[in-house]
Amino acid sequence: MGYAYARPVTPEEMPILDVGPLLADEPGALEATAKAIMAASQSLGFYYIRNHAVTPEIRDRAFAASRAFFLGSEESKRAIATNDINRGWMGIGEALMTGATRSDLKELFSWGLELGPDDPEVMAGTPFRGPNQWPAAVPELRSAIYDGFYAAGCRTGSALLRAVSVGLGLAPDALAPAFEKPMARGQLIYYPPQPEDMGEEQFGVAAHTDFGCLTMVSQDDLGGLQVQSREGEWLAVPPVEGTLLVNVGDLLARWSNGRFKSTLHRVVNSSGKERFSMAVFYDPAFHTVIDPRDLGLPDGQEPRFAPTGAGEHQLARFNQVFAHKLKGIDKAEASSAPDH
Repeated sequence: MGYAYARPVTPEEMPILDVGPLLADEPGALEATAKAIMAASQSLGFYYIRNHAVTPEIRDRAFAASRAFFLGSEESKRAIATNDINRGWMGIGEALMTGATRSDLKELFSWGLELGPDDPEVMAGTPFRGPNQWPAAVPELRSAIYDGFYAAGCRTGSALLRAVSVGLGLAPDALAPAFEKPMARGQLIYYPPQPEDMGEEQFGVAAHTDFGCLTMVSQDDLGGLQVQSREGEWLAVPPVEGTLLVNVGDLLARWSNGRFKSTLHRVVNSSGKERFSMAVFYDPAFHTVIDPRDLGLPDGQEPRFAPTGAGEHQLARFNQVFAHKLKGIDKAEASSAPDH
């Protein structure tokens, strides 16, 4: 058996949206972008964006630092192994997606909003809240990915959120209070070359939906991402120079009462080379209540999802997938959590 096959996606299935006018607050840009995002999010749930805040210089610097980190010594990476607030490095074999038969063939480095020990949420032991872990061996990593890629990704996410709000018939800043202190995560991902003889059941990342609201991904030039269509067909999504790939996560699908679609996707690194990608997961504050009724239900529509806490939902999903243990929820409790 060889690699899992996917048909190349067409431009009609995966549109490229120009968000430069949105970020520049040009007249009419908010409404036009909202309409385009709604169309993309109600079909495949994935779309490219160009003219975002992640400049080529920011991207190149972040990828260079990522390569230096992942291709460095095992000892230096293990010194900042993932802790109980999901910050740091995770090695191959530590992530098993729900329903997968094999662990993912990848390494991760995760970070989030930098909070000190005197922050009220840190003092209260709120999950996912606290300081990041940065590698001593790659001192440039923090500036490149936190001050650079992460900051630009969050700026882009904030602008997209305004368009999402308008697309749902709300005021542009309707969702902004939930993102004043977001659970926005950043992640670097390294995929070693995947030999063909590992078969169709081995993935860099097995099929899954994202846990949160909006995901923004910068791919290298090798490809490997695959997205499942509404008809169940797997589509190969190539990198497009200068773009970020955006997709809807489970929380936004719930919050919008299913008007936005959270779509299964996976990665197969069949390039024969080392593959790198970077992502920002733009998610609301931990204690945000995700209730479809708060975003206004279309006439005659009943809520399809019960209210849930954003943080509790994330904890349950993380504990289904990752081998390490996070604060606030144990494995037995998480194993029965629904996978939306």
